Amino acid sequence: MKKFLFDLFPLILFFVAFKFSDIFTATAVAIAAGIGQFIWLKATGKAIEATHWINLSVIVVFGGATLFFHNDVFIKWKPTVLYWLFAAILLGGKWFLGRNLMQKLMGKQVAMPAAIWDKLNYSWAAFFTLSGALNLYVAFSGAYTEAQWVNFKVFGLMALLLVFVIAQSVWLGRHMKEGGEPARALPSPAEPKERS
Repeated sequence: MKKFLFDLFPLILFFVAFKFSDIFTATAVAIAAGIGQFIWLKATGKAIEATHWINLSVIVVFGGATLFFHNDVFIKWKPTVLYWLFAAILLGGKWFLGRNLMQKLMGKQVAMPAAIWDKLNYSWAAFFTLSGALNLYVAFSGAYTEAQWVNFKVFGLMALLLVFVIAQSVWLGRHMKEGGEPARALPSPAEPKERS
């Protein structure tokens, strides 16, 4: 739980800063929080995961472009780029390297047939792809205000992720029981720790 809150820290600060100021201040705060988080991980000798590097790179590039050009289009694209990058990594690992990254991530905790691991990998890639597209719709369709987009980014995408994780856990638990495997606790996969 502490790790989950730690990963959400920049996103929470982004939301608070937006409520008290504007999208540009919130973006600057999120960048500072992401860099600060990274420095803290390095200073304390804690493991820096690939997702930390990806998140930091995306927020610095897209957040920096937002501030440099004083244009909120870049920060609004940021969640979509992050999600589509995760989808590309999952699909690319399977198609080009022949490796199921979800199995590599969770294989020590859960035993399943290869076909089910493939379904899990593809379902996560589909989730990230659709979530990225939904972010673009909310951000740029003209049907929602900037404040509504921020709320969707902070709470809507998180709620979708939570529902998806629960649905996946129920489906996998049922499948493992049918397949004769012992039902073991399913850890949450390395979801993109959306930071801004």
